Amino acid sequence: MKKAGRQRQIQQIIEENDVERQDDLVNLLAQAGIQVTQATISRDIKEMKLIKVPSTHGGYHYSLPNHHQEDREVQLEATIKSNLVELKRSDRMVGLMMQPGHGPLMALLVNSLKFPEVFMAIGDDASVLVVCQSTEAAKKFEMRIEEMR
Repeated sequence: MKKAGRQRQIQQIIEENDVERQDDLVNLLAQAGIQVTQATISRDIKEMKLIKVPSTHGGYHYSLPNHHQEDREVQLEATIKSNLVELKRSDRMVGLMMQPGHGPLMALLVNSLKFPEVFMAIGDDASVLVVCQSTEAAKKFEMRIEEMR
């Protein structure tokens, strides 16, 4: 696997797991079918400018630099302002109707920003289904999106 693909996989792993050590990252990559050495991971960590942040359960884990999070928030707001056609809420679900071609990006942004009220977002070409943790969480997420419009 090329470096860019491996680094995308690393990004996905650290977004989905609290990775505390380089060895943990090597093992998680191996589970994904990517064999690498600890030295390679060390170089990737430097190139990706990963940082260690406090974990909720104590200790520290790898994370992307904060500006990456801010970039995604800016991108989400821009995507909403220019491509959100309609927003609907029903119980725990929020439906986002997008301009054609923008559903996958919107779902990716919602999932990557890890909103506490969101369980999961699934997108196709022009729509996104956001499943929230509860009805109240769906209302909160709807208000959050409306504020960005």
